[in-house]
Amino acid sequence: MIPSRQIRAVFDDAAVTVYQAYSPEIAEPALAAQTFVPPFKRERMTWIKPSFLWMMYRCGWAAKPGQTRVLAIRVSREGFAWALANSCGSSPAAGETEAAWKARLAASPVRVQWDPERDVRLARLEHRSIQIGLSGEAVDRYAGQWIKGIEDVTALAKDVGAEVAAGRFEEARALLPPERPFPLDPATADFIGATPHAVRP
Repeated sequence: MIPSRQIRAVFDDAAVTVYQAYSPEIAEPALAAQTFVPPFKRERMTWIKPSFLWMMYRCGWAAKPGQTRVLAIRVSREGFAWALANSCGSSPAAGETEAAWKARLAASPVRVQWDPERDVRLARLEHRSIQIGLSGEAVDRYAGQWIKGIEDVTALAKDVGAEVAAGRFEEARALLPPERPFPLDPATADFIGATPHAVRP
């Protein structure tokens, strides 16, 4: 059984891969600079997703307007840890009052929410996938410090989508990035609302 709330990602000792989808007007300068530059707006909240299939659900296999270029961004492990440590959930924690949660949400530069993970058909699964929203200081750190590289994976998105459209689901799964459980210490897991002790360091 996959834990209800567990971070799954492509990662190594240096970085964690997350996904975003943009228009060519934002993606091309980002690829050239290997970080996000104008017309990317640091003033807006930007959501990063470690799950490739959740990104595919969001962008429709790179077919939705404004999301036709899918980027794989390598974020430093230190930056990823900072984001989790400075986050606030998208709903009150267990035992937390609405007022206390709203105050914490207003003060936090990072928002975390757990959405239903998707299978290769993009159908809803029972377990959840983490989405991380960066704003303010977190966006500045993301674009200015954390990004170790950006790769265009639009072709991969379209290839997987084409296999799915043709009913070749095993072939589609074989193309997916090799995501695996990301190690969290119990304190961090508890803080972000992950399934307790689902992954040990």
